[in-house]
Amino acid sequence: MRLKEVFSPERINKRVRELGEQISRDFRDKDLIAVCVLKGAFVLFADLMRVLDIEPEMDFVRLSSYADNVDSGRMVFSKDMELSIKNRHVLLVEDIVDTGYSMEFLSKVLNARGPASVSICSLIDKTERRRVEVEVDYPGFVLEKGFIVGYGLDYAERYRELPGIFEVRFEE
Repeated sequence: MRLKEVFSPERINKRVRELGEQISRDFRDKDLIAVCVLKGAFVLFADLMRVLDIEPEMDFVRLSSYADNVDSGRMVFSKDMELSIKNRHVLLVEDIVDTGYSMEFLSKVLNARGPASVSICSLIDKTERRRVEVEVDYPGFVLEKGFIVGYGLDYAERYRELPGIFEVRFEE
């Protein structure tokens, strides 16, 4: 196995600053709760929150797939939010939107709680394996395909600490 850099730390930092500027403009004078989807989005979330020039409240959520089968689309909370989102704007911050099942599930659950809006910010909007229609309002990078790690993304709980994003290449 080897890693090939896809996005450098400098390119990621530049893009996170751009996302922060756009999100700050869009949510200025709005009651915003930024929600980190654990574990993978924690690096993006921390960096993004520091570049915003607005002051959102922050919360965290963690999802688990039923029987560890993400392709089933059956999700459950292993950690739910603590803040009320009724009549408030919610920004979900995710590491990667791949099949779309997690974000579809989370959006439906949160929309049932009566927010003013629910938006999605994802470091990676990956289209290759998309199974459900999910709109990423604030995509960091759009990728068609590839198995990637770094900047919070993992492979068997490893490589999250890498400052860039790398494609995993399994050599035969």
